Amino acid sequence: MDTILVVDDDKDIRELLMILLQAEGYHVVEADNGQEALKRIDDATCLVILDIMMPKMNGIQTCIEIRKNNFIPILFLTAKGQEADKIIGFSAGADDYLVKPFSPSELMARVKALLRRHLVYQNKVNEITIRKLVINLDSKSVTIDGMNINVTPREFDILVLLASNQGKVFSAQNIYESVWKEPYFSISNNTIMVHIRNLRDKIDDNAKDYIKTVWGMGYKIE
Repeated sequence: MDTILVVDDDKDIRELLMILLQAEGYHVVEADNGQEALKRIDDATCLVILDIMMPKMNGIQTCIEIRKNNFIPILFLTAKGQEADKIIGFSAGADDYLVKPFSPSELMARVKALLRRHLVYQNKVNEITIRKLVINLDSKSVTIDGMNINVTPREFDILVLLASNQGKVFSAQNIYESVWKEPYFSISNNTIMVHIRNLRDKIDDNAKDYIKTVWGMGYKIE
């Protein structure tokens, strides 16, 4: 059973998250501030849902401390939804960002996607297969219908990100901050477009069957 640590100083929010997560079969551990959260993280923790505005130690500080020793997924759940706040959160080491108020369905979709990625990067899942596309995480190789496809390390990381979250739309900003681990600026969009175009050219002659553009939103693999 996956263990999720919920960190929020609002008792009502913690209780709501516990109800939603336990209904999906997850084991939930609670903390009401960052200092307590750091004490409760252990080897069983698979995901941290972290509020930003908390007493004693805020979410940004807590995230930075977690990242010193641990690479488990961190989902910021916060009322601070400005772009600058998101950049600060991602720069601190967050994997995803959900603004309050949130819908239960969106929360669970993000939780499940982050847990799938966690399994992939732990190599508990060493291969991702989508129809004729096979991504081997051990050898970092990509094949289409058994034929080897040469991709760069960045292209491979983008492909793994999209494929391990099949059906989820990633904006250029999501992709850049997840793969490059750097703040996103408008010029970064050109970098993502070039890498996506190169991936499409390499995967096969009908790449739209794999990497799809969702106009005005981003990219996904189905």
